[in-house]
Amino acid sequence: MHVGYGDEVYCHDVAGWQRDRVAKMSEEFPVPIRPDWVCEIVSPKHDFVTKPQTLLAAEVPHYWILHPEEQMLIVQHWTAKGYLTILSATAEQAVRAPPFDAIEIRVAELFGDDDD
Repeated sequence: MHVGYGDEVYCHDVAGWQRDRVAKMSEEFPVPIRPDWVCEIVSPKHDFVTKPQTLLAAEVPHYWILHPEEQMLIVQHWTAKGYLTILSATAEQAVRAPPFDAIEIRVAELFGDDDD
């Protein structure tokens, strides 16, 4: 999904909007509505420098980073001072991570491991 942030356009690995805020998804390209959640699979320059700065300025509330090499999930939450890491978990763990804290997620499943 391509999302516009002013002059910047990003194609996020995964993005989501809360239904109570965005009842009908825009058909514009790029989508002009800021997402409520973004998840990126690591590529160091864009995911650790450029994208977080843009997402921070746009006040995207939830920013997840998946580290395939480290088999790790990093969950960040927007604050006025910058993103705050609220959770880090490895593939062996199960977590309740905002904005999906109503369900338990096995981190391994985010990396394609569907073993129980």
